[in-house]
Parts: sequence; structure tokens; C-alpha cells
Amino acid sequence: MTNSSSGGKALPPRRFRPTFIATLFVVPLFFGMIALGTWQLFRLEWKEEQIVLRQERAFAPSVDFVESYPGAVADPLAEEFKAVRITGSYRHDREFYLGARALDRRIGFLVVTPFELTDGRTILVNRGWVPGDQKDPATRVEAQISGQLTEEALMRVDGWRGYDFVRPEHDIEENFWFYVDTEVMGTLAGIPNLVQKVYVDARRQDLPGGYPLGGQTRIELVNNHLEYVITWYALAGVLAVIYVLFHYRRDGDGEDDL
Repeated sequence: MTNSSSGGKALPPRRFRPTFIATLFVVPLFFGMIALGTWQLFRLEWKEEQIVLRQERAFAPSVDFVESYPGAVADPLAEEFKAVRITGSYRHDREFYLGARALDRRIGFLVVTPFELTDGRTILVNRGWVPGDQKDPATRVEAQISGQLTEEALMRVDGWRGYDFVRPEHDIEENFWFYVDTEVMGTLAGIPNLVQKVYVDARRQDLPGGYPLGGQTRIELVNNHLEYVITWYALAGVLAVIYVLFHYRRDGDGEDDL
């Protein structure tokens, strides 16, 4: 009895016969996906460490800034996100504005104000967010608290955190800043004893009028890297399966190999 579909001839066995063009395209793509998945795995570990570090430092009992840092902060990165207490008074006449910052789908600014400490030094304080129509201090006079007070805050490191080639330029004439720059801000504000390299983010508190809205430090970070790891590795696996199935052919099937 003959096999009508093959004209009485036995079908040749299937074997793996990769083509040059497909291999040239698929192999780099496969290893690229593996590399991206591995990079996301490292990012996952880094993000988890950052979340734990920020939580441990931010929610630990605060320390007095003047007592704990009587001089320059030797290693700012090692101190970032630590909870501190500052006592002194604000210089509301020398505010700086970081923008543009969105909150609840509204565009606004972060208000950075010099704060004169009890030991004679001054530190910059990110007091929090204000909507765009309340950038002018005259619209929030009730929140411009005068006299000596004590604030709870988190230590931050100044400067640009991204790549230098995409670092934006401040619009100094318009008092529009993209990041805290203690050296330049201190010079412009005429503060010779400004604490350098670090500033603080004020904790959220109830202020008359509601603004500035403190507590803008990002402690709980979005962490989707595990999904990215799974996605890239899964795509690499699917690509490998398709590549093998496509090339697992009988002799004579398809075009000649290239």
C-alpha cells in the first residue's frame, strides 16, 4: 500500500538546517534580549536595595543636624535620606523654584528656601510643592512662617543625577531651576556660609493655606523590573523556539540555504 500524499515515496527525515540570513538576524536579537533581561535583573536588585535603604533611613528617629554635622558633610551619598531636625528661621525673601513639577495632574513648582540654622550656617530647604498659580509668595503669605522654628526633614544630595549631555541649563533670570545647585544658589542669594553639597526635604505638615505641600521625597519607588525580566527572557525563549521550528525541515523543503 502506497502513501498517496507522497506519490509512493517515503518522506525524508526532518533535520535542523539553519539559514544564513535568518541566523544573522536572530542570533544578535536573541542575545540582545538576554542582555536586556539580565540588565533588568540587576536593576531589580538595585531598586530593592534602594527601597529598603530609603525606608530605613527616612523612618529612623531624626537627629539634630547642627549636632550631627557641625562641619561639612563628609560623604553626602552615605547620609542621603536620613531623617534630621533643623532649628532656625526661613529667609522667605530668597526663594528658589524648581520646575516644572506635576502633582495630581497639576503643574507646579518646588519651593526651595534658605534656612538660617542656630549655629550661623544656612541650609537650603525644599519646602514642597505649590501649584503654578501660587508660585508668587504673595499668594501664600500665611504659610511664610517667621521666627525660629524646628522642622523635620530628610537629607538630600544636590546636583544633576542624569547624563551630562542631557543636563538642562537653569534659567537664572527667571529663577527657574531644574535641580538644587547649592554652589550657584548660594552665590546668587549672597549666602557665604551656605551648607554645600546637601539640602533637606521638609516633611509634610499642615500649613496655613495648605502650600507649600511638603513630603515630596520619593521613598516608595515604583518597581516593575521583575516584570521586565520575565518579559525579555520570555521573548528570547519564544524567538529561539520559532527559530528552531522554522529551520527544522526536510531536505528539499523551502529555498536553498544562503
